[in-house]
Amino acid sequence: MSLERLRQLLLQRAISFGDFTLASGQKSPFYINSKKILFYSEAVALLGQAFFDRLQDLHLHAVGGLEIGAIPLTTAIVAEAQRRGQTLEGFIVRKAIKDHGSKERIEGVLPPNARVAIVDDVLTTGGSAQQAVDEVEKAGATVVAVVCIVDREEGARERFAKYIYRPLFTLTDLGIRANLQTTPS
Repeated sequence: MSLERLRQLLLQRAISFGDFTLASGQKSPFYINSKKILFYSEAVALLGQAFFDRLQDLHLHAVGGLEIGAIPLTTAIVAEAQRRGQTLEGFIVRKAIKDHGSKERIEGVLPPNARVAIVDDVLTTGGSAQQAVDEVEKAGATVVAVVCIVDREEGARERFAKYIYRPLFTLTDLGIRANLQTTPS
């Protein structure tokens, strides 16, 4: 598993420069479109390996997070767990309850009293991941960790200070400065 190769793929495929508004409402001179790697075979395999490595010491029962970014990440992680001979449940938290079907906000299996990691693609302030944390805790599970592909270093680490917080990369790791319009190194 190569974090360096994953870093290269992020820089090559997922980062654009311009004028963007983030999910947090903040303006940014660059955007990390993780979907450009979340649906690429090499990157998905590397993400599954990297996240599993970051989480394996936590004795988790389940991983998941808010739709849509958590869907491919969760799938990659649980597939990697199985590949390594371990069982791990995956789930997603819907942004809104559907008006048909089971009408549940959490889809998948979230065992009672489960030890859980919340996964997300890119965290700025952590508001989206907080929605997943709140729903999972409301369902009676214990959030142990919050993990992401990239931490934009704009408040998510502080928001999740009471949990184990393990981003694969920060903007600093990627050679990007949040307030500059320079290309990554």
